[in-house]
Amino acid sequence: MTTLTTLARLTLLCSLLAWLPVAADEQTSAQPLDVPELMDLMAKVTSRTDRFIETKTVAMLTQPLVLQGTLGYARPDRLEKHVTSPYEEHLIVQGDQLTLSTHEGTKRIAVNSHPLIRSFIEAIRASLAGEVAVLRRLYHIKLQGTRKSWMLTLRPLDAQAAEYLTSITLSGHGDRLATVDIREPGGDRSVMQIHEPAS
Repeated sequence: MTTLTTLARLTLLCSLLAWLPVAADEQTSAQPLDVPELMDLMAKVTSRTDRFIETKTVAMLTQPLVLQGTLGYARPDRLEKHVTSPYEEHLIVQGDQLTLSTHEGTKRIAVNSHPLIRSFIEAIRASLAGEVAVLRRLYHIKLQGTRKSWMLTLRPLDAQAAEYLTSITLSGHGDRLATVDIREPGGDRSVMQIHEPAS
């Protein structure tokens, strides 16, 4: 066997070894994703703060209301939404305590004493935390897609909640939440687009 032939085979072998992990990763990313797998991915994120643009379409308004700000999450149970435009509003949920601060002052609410508020909050917080048991207590869950692109649709199990909420659809890729689409029975809708991490 010539030295040239040996080098050629070694080069081919190295190329194959370099390619195989990539191929395996791509194959895994293309496989259908189930709810436990998605929740495992989300649970690995300890904290995150991203920018968002939220478009609210409300029947009583002649044009959509567009909000901008940051959305933050920190394990185990802190969720923070800070609206910076077109007005200032700061919402923090930690444990059972919700704190809402506006130009009118600060309000504090026990989340568990308001089932409808809890349903809205846990749709996002429990999804980010990977707490599938919480989601299953509150929602019918449907997941479509792969690790590269997934869509999680939540429909309330509670009849009272269903009077105010049709569905919450969260979409993303990997462990990143990209969109939150909230639809109400009367046709009102809120779509939050979540962008790159806030600096």
